[in-house]
Amino acid sequence: MSEYNTLSRTEVSVGDKLPPVAIDITTGLVVCGALATRDFEPVHHDKSAAQATGLPDVFMNILTSQGLMTRYATDWSGPEAIVRSLDIRLGAPNIPGMVMTITGEVKAKDEQTGIVDIEVLGENNIWGMHMQGTVQLELPTEA
Repeated sequence: MSEYNTLSRTEVSVGDKLPPVAIDITTGLVVCGALATRDFEPVHHDKSAAQATGLPDVFMNILTSQGLMTRYATDWSGPEAIVRSLDIRLGAPNIPGMVMTITGEVKAKDEQTGIVDIEVLGENNIWGMHMQGTVQLELPTEA
């Protein structure tokens, strides 16, 4: 038996707030996220290249941000939820030494299909909004 629970569509309502999650932005997270997503742009793993763009250190790539946004929604919903879509907009960069706090809220729900729209915001403690967008999940009829 799995220790992970999946929310059913009857357990979720518009307006439900997801618990906040704080993520330490480390050099390892930035560099390994870029490498895992095959993003070899020097600004994501070479500090001097990032500094040449005017930033103090390497910065997170969009695919890592997408992964963190999706993980946030699926950690809340459980392993049987299906990700249907992701819409993300980036703002301020995430660089090592920051903490990004992710929050979310259920903004829409289709009772028949079990599809819910989760509005997600990731803000770092220095420059504010790093990412915002919507993760659309399909929840099962019964968990």
